[in-house]
Amino acid sequence: MDEKLLIRKVLEGDTSAFGYFVDTYQDMAVTIAYRVCGNKQDAEDIVQNAFVKAFHNLHTFRADSKFSTWFYRIVYNTAITETRNTAYNTEFVDYKQIDMDNSYSEWDTMAQVEENERKAMVNEAMDKMPKDEALLLTLYYLEDNPVKEIVQITGLTDTNVKVKLHRARKRFAYILEQMKT
Repeated sequence: MDEKLLIRKVLEGDTSAFGYFVDTYQDMAVTIAYRVCGNKQDAEDIVQNAFVKAFHNLHTFRADSKFSTWFYRIVYNTAITETRNTAYNTEFVDYKQIDMDNSYSEWDTMAQVEENERKAMVNEAMDKMPKDEALLLTLYYLEDNPVKEIVQITGLTDTNVKVKLHRARKRFAYILEQMKT
């Protein structure tokens, strides 16, 4: 669906059209917020606040960037603000409710088990990393954002994002290696 058309519909009063954005961007927004605050419940609250902010400020969206970039910037800023203003409870919460592809057949159980193990290992390694590095890896590899868009989302400089991504990749590889031994 054309996002510019949907934005125009929302601005013209068809508020139900905003549901597309919620459905499309909610999962990654929760992941971004979680990487900043470290708590699933708080991340969900942050995302809800970010959607409200995005809805009320949709008229300020300029089409010079993708909607996702604009929205993830709101999520990131909201999460940073909330974590500074609130002492978050960082008890363990199993936030990894991974949607499994229903494309696995009953005969492909080993592939499914291996995929689950791989996802669990990646998530465990990401949990052991500093939050800012885990966030950058999430934005770059899981959301496929180019460095230029990560700069817009986080407010870091281009060079800073590249350096932090490099360090994050090295730390991620080191953590995975330690987990294997």
